[in-house]
Amino acid sequence: MAENRQSTALPDANLALLRQLEWRVRHAVETVLTGEYRSSFRGRGMEFDQVVKYEYGDDVRDIDWNVTARLGEPYRKKFVEEREVCLLVVFEDAPALQFGSAGRTRRETLLELAALLMLLGAVNRDRVGLIHATPDGFQFRRPLPGRGAILHTASQLLGHPAPSLLEDARPATIPWDFIMRAAPRHSVLLWLGPFSAAPPPEAWTVLRRRYQTMGFRADDPWDIELPPDARFPVFDPVSGRILQVDTASRAQREAHAQWRRRRDAAFAELFPNTRDRLVIRTDEEVLDAMVRFFHRRNKAAAGTTAAAPLSPSQP
Repeated sequence: MAENRQSTALPDANLALLRQLEWRVRHAVETVLTGEYRSSFRGRGMEFDQVVKYEYGDDVRDIDWNVTARLGEPYRKKFVEEREVCLLVVFEDAPALQFGSAGRTRRETLLELAALLMLLGAVNRDRVGLIHATPDGFQFRRPLPGRGAILHTASQLLGHPAPSLLEDARPATIPWDFIMRAAPRHSVLLWLGPFSAAPPPEAWTVLRRRYQTMGFRADDPWDIELPPDARFPVFDPVSGRILQVDTASRAQREAHAQWRRRRDAAFAELFPNTRDRLVIRTDEEVLDAMVRFFHRRNKAAAGTTAAAPLSPSQP
């Protein structure tokens, strides 16, 4: 594990991309995302502010009996909503992300989404941190406020080379025990990864109680539906082998459908509430998908509409 220190300069290519993404995020916040990001994360944590005189109609459960006994008249504890959100982006840089049938890979799609989420936190003056898990271990950047610090965190993630598939196709292991020690209670955990059909982490129940958890998955068009009646070789980044695919085969199409059902069921088990998970296609606009995600979260939280699937592949 390594905790990166902030460097003095950002790579020019990363800086140009981040500035472009930042402009788009600011525009979205000023137009379609006004208040919706904030309302998506507020309300989970309350902090003590001060002791004030008890007045008729106040909640009796908030009475501070020690102060009341000392001063001879009722006083209560006043709580305020936490003023600052702590976002921890958990990027699972697994070999499976390096698949792409055309255009962008799953990894490229999730990297852009991760950068947008970090910049959204920066625009809203929140603290943003990063856990970048790879087959070789993980890197941790502790949650910090400020545009400069968050730009450096995003740049480090964007500039990190993809894990080598030719030398090592091991999965990336997320350090959940470390996260529970490092992330403040009530932080927002944004988990981006391939989300294969695997059982939840052992500590998942505790994590969901301690933090707000959200999952983000990128699906290639072939994840959703195989092309019809075609035979071709495909490189499997998980096994590191070239496989022969015959989409005219009924057995292969049924195996693919079963894999998709298992994967969707496992994703839904991790995030039972549809407003806490997003599936984004690699061929769709990432910012638009993020805006729709916060729209739906806001509507679901307000109870104005039932939560609906977020993409054609959403269970």
